[in-house]
Amino acid sequence: MWAVGFNGYAQQAVPKDAPKVIVAASEKTPESQWQGKRVAFLGDSMTDKRRVGTTCIYWEYLNELLGIKPLVYGINGNQWDGIYRQALKLHEEKGSDVDAILIFAGTNDYNHGIALGEFFSETTRQTNMNGNQVTRKYRTPILNDSTFCGRINIVMSYLKNNFPQQQIIIMTPIHRGFAKFSGNNVQPDENYCNGQGLYIDDYINALKQVASYWAVPLIDLHAISGLFPLADAQSQYFHDKETDRLHPNAVGDYRLAKTIQYQLLALPSGFVVQ
Repeated sequence: MWAVGFNGYAQQAVPKDAPKVIVAASEKTPESQWQGKRVAFLGDSMTDKRRVGTTCIYWEYLNELLGIKPLVYGINGNQWDGIYRQALKLHEEKGSDVDAILIFAGTNDYNHGIALGEFFSETTRQTNMNGNQVTRKYRTPILNDSTFCGRINIVMSYLKNNFPQQQIIIMTPIHRGFAKFSGNNVQPDENYCNGQGLYIDDYINALKQVASYWAVPLIDLHAISGLFPLADAQSQYFHDKETDRLHPNAVGDYRLAKTIQYQLLALPSGFVVQ
């Protein structure tokens, strides 16, 4: 028998098709600032409506836990250049009729060995300092789709200019376990560097930097979700112990949702002045 409540399942095995966790009334926070808010979710397979590896996605739980109205644009396999296309589609379909935007991406950029790049180029310029013309170093954000940093800058520049009143939040990828989806699609766990010689930590750190520069909150799921697929005991939170420790199952997604829920409760849900 498999437990489906948040408390008490930790000692029990969970199958690949783990059932949706039953959300108790005591777990819900229906009277918060997030009640009824329209929240867009941009991301990859862990956000995709097709429920890759799970019977219930974290944003479906958040709908129950917080009473939000999810607007879901995540696409399986997307990297941060795909997040830009999702943002364009969001604006095309909803305009400003959205309260918050959550971005959960980066693990595919790491897996595909996308170059990390730099956030800024640097030159010198003259400027007025206390009435005197002085020459100073001057930085400019790099906008390109060939590096991880450049891709993120493109997305954040677009969102900041087109959604100025919306709460924009970056969520870091969770830890990566081994996955084998076919003979030609085998993904080593995160203890192996990618083709650039970089670890997923390097991409996580870049996301932390960019959140600071663009002045958006960051929910560090890599650090605080508690999901660690490299430990065998943690396989209960993932789709398949042998072939897919990459995608959380319904129990893992519930753990994600609970973590996100309490992070969101500490943040405004938008900035529209009535």
